[in-house]
Amino acid sequence: MAAHPETDLRRALESNEIVPYFQPIVELRSGLLTGFEVLARWQHPQRGLVPPDEFIPLAEKSGLNGLLFGNLLRSVFASTSGIPSHLTLSVNISLTQLTNRSLPCHIRHAAEQSGFPLSRLILEITENALVGDTEHTCLIVNELKEQGCQLALDDFGTGYSSLRHLQALPFDEIKIDASFVRSMTHLRESRKIAAAIIGLGNSLGIVTVAEGVESATHADMLLWLGCERGQGFLYGRAVPAEGLRELLTIRTFFPPRQLRTATVEGAMPLRLEALPTQRLAQLQAIYDGVPAGLCFLDRNLRFISVNKRLAAMDRLPVASHLGRTLSEVLPAWFSELGPYLLRALDGEAIAGIEIARRGPLQADQPATVLVSFQPARDEADEVIGVSVCFVEAASRETTAERKKELEAHT
Repeated sequence: MAAHPETDLRRALESNEIVPYFQPIVELRSGLLTGFEVLARWQHPQRGLVPPDEFIPLAEKSGLNGLLFGNLLRSVFASTSGIPSHLTLSVNISLTQLTNRSLPCHIRHAAEQSGFPLSRLILEITENALVGDTEHTCLIVNELKEQGCQLALDDFGTGYSSLRHLQALPFDEIKIDASFVRSMTHLRESRKIAAAIIGLGNSLGIVTVAEGVESATHADMLLWLGCERGQGFLYGRAVPAEGLRELLTIRTFFPPRQLRTATVEGAMPLRLEALPTQRLAQLQAIYDGVPAGLCFLDRNLRFISVNKRLAAMDRLPVASHLGRTLSEVLPAWFSELGPYLLRALDGEAIAGIEIARRGPLQADQPATVLVSFQPARDEADEVIGVSVCFVEAASRETTAERKKELEAHT
């Protein structure tokens, strides 16, 4: 006769059949290992390896979750005593554990027994575990933080009241749910949600970690958006403690040949969607300080941004451009620029196009303006608009010189 599930689970805990597995967490930019997420696995004598989504709910229901967590934590600390000191361990905290006032004491005691510094422990808390007695939860979470533990908000975007929790609780990490990451390649909405989460993390000074990174394309998109760390099958599946030694011998987890053009000599690309406010202010200062007229037009040829130089060339305030189409703001120029803009929207970069106009400093003399068009691509390599640069050149000689400069930098 088969044992009752609860009895079987209790026997498994007494026999140490539930063991930790370790999945690598990697810095996206360098491919260097930063730590591991700990995942529980039941090595059942008849059924083989049982995943946690089958036995964790049973442990919660039967009141065995505290025993399971304590056993697992002691096993984790014992298994990883020899790993390099800069690597962290991420462990999931359940709803029932988060309501247990003795949780901080249990964690501290287990760490002291093994000599494991709590500063290297990241406790992952799901959004749904935070629903309920917020005041009681805050007391426990803040005590864990005071002990030196780091805190991560897990499965971000799939639960409730996330922004309130980010404001109220001292999180160090946000983890982007794997469902968004896996669908980034074919759902624009998932890419935009990931971009928004990363931007929020950057603005708050919180590390962003993407789960479910299964391909080089996923990694490239996340890196382009400014995500700092990733985990998933691209870097390796979870392994038992005896597999840690082999993982630690891997120099980098990201194949450099697959990095495409995500970085150039270590420099990060421009990530408008993921930039926090202070960096946008810096970008605006650079944008306005360039000795050329600059603007960005979306696919409908509406002005999304305009620098002060171009506004002066047009003799119009910056605000008079924004949200309006090129044909509305500059109808005389549209007929000349339109064909080039359409080519740029198809992905072609064009430099050194000459158009004649009257500049603000030469009110009575024709001036030549050199125009270049650069398509802007998003993280999926789709053209989302065109950056246009206008350079005034009063003479034919100056025009020729400026044209060579533009062509050399395009």
